[in-house]
Amino acid sequence: MAEQDKHGVLPTPAFDKPVKLLIVVAPFYRAIADDLVAGARAEIEAAGGAFDVVEVPGALEIPTAIAMADRQCNFDGYVALGCVIRGETTHYETVCNDSSRAIQLMGLQGLCIGNGILTVENDDQAQVRANPEKMNKGGGAAAAALHLIALSRKWGASKKGVGFKPPSESILVAGDSNGSTTA
Repeated sequence: MAEQDKHGVLPTPAFDKPVKLLIVVAPFYRAIADDLVAGARAEIEAAGGAFDVVEVPGALEIPTAIAMADRQCNFDGYVALGCVIRGETTHYETVCNDSSRAIQLMGLQGLCIGNGILTVENDDQAQVRANPEKMNKGGGAAAAALHLIALSRKWGASKKGVGFKPPSESILVAGDSNGSTTA
């Protein structure tokens, strides 16, 4: 049995309205980043989606760029791409943990994000995971974002509210027993 046959892969979701994603990539390792973007592009195009690509200096800036785009633009979802290769210092753990945690927190608040930031021990591992003809982690991250967008559309409008913004224009006042709201 081939390695890819051991893993369950969901079919690409279909959309009745256009879908647009933002690919945010940290090109510190340019060849790896380019392969990740190629995989993400192919997956989004297969779903009939559109996308924009922006580059940021490093993996730690990816969540910030996504949060900024969410506040200022109208994307349906986001694809976070980059590569962190273990070095000789603890900086690796900081970058891996903090970027992943920030992306997860935004996802828990309603953003549709596919996390394709590779966290690997060496360049060989990164090349295998980034190659669109092999593991295609860029495509996998785009697929994750697309599936989350499909769920969001199935269950209703996406709820904005990253950070400390209220989830809607009206706020329920504590102790209000009649269910009225104030703006």
